[in-house]
Amino acid sequence: MLKATVCVPVARDGRSLLYSYFMANDPEEKQPSASPKKDEPSAVNPSAAASEPASKPPATPAIPAAKPPAAAAPPRPPAPPKEGPVALENDLVKRYKERFGEAIREAWIDRKQAILVIARERLVEIATYSRDEEKFDWLSDLTAVDWPKREQRFDVVLNMYSLEKNERLRLKVYATADERVPSVQGVWATANWEEREVYDMFGVVFEGHPELKRILLPDEWQGHPLRKDYDILTQDTAWVRENLGIESGQ
Repeated sequence: MLKATVCVPVARDGRSLLYSYFMANDPEEKQPSASPKKDEPSAVNPSAAASEPASKPPATPAIPAAKPPAAAAPPRPPAPPKEGPVALENDLVKRYKERFGEAIREAWIDRKQAILVIARERLVEIATYSRDEEKFDWLSDLTAVDWPKREQRFDVVLNMYSLEKNERLRLKVYATADERVPSVQGVWATANWEEREVYDMFGVVFEGHPELKRILLPDEWQGHPLRKDYDILTQDTAWVRENLGIESGQ
């Protein structure tokens, strides 16, 4: 009996090529599932998963503790009293009162400045005493203040300084619009120009002044600009037109 040997080609996976041919062309034959790819995750073993502890939930961020309420601010100290005139009765005032009596009407201190309100008619006498006896040898300023609602509307103010004592003193007299104030030009020469300025701006007349006339404005100017009842827009229209050839523009 003859024996025949049939050689069937075999594929690398151990299957014959003929078997692979029929498997590929048989629609009813199910294809074996492909082996899982290396990069795909393998199925999770339930028993292994059960043995692993569950992952911890994310920690809830801690809520910062509330700040304690701020302490109440300490109360503010009371405001210092405003400086103002205070009655003055020192050695200087006593000497003036002993010398001139009732002519020293008032005495006070305001912002470290000694002030004497004196009788208008005795101004030259008291000014001379201030220069010679109390050594107030410099008349630093002579000016005025207008209080139109007051009967004696003008304060005429003399500010004096003693170079020897390094001390200041203010003399003040009251006057109505019609009353004349004695000139102290003979006591302090500088009063000549200062009294002219007060006359020019306020209209105060200084009795005994050697040449009382305007010093800042033209002689023909009407009115006195630093009087409170002088309208700031008022100008001597006729003077401006006549001398400058223009309208005042106010």
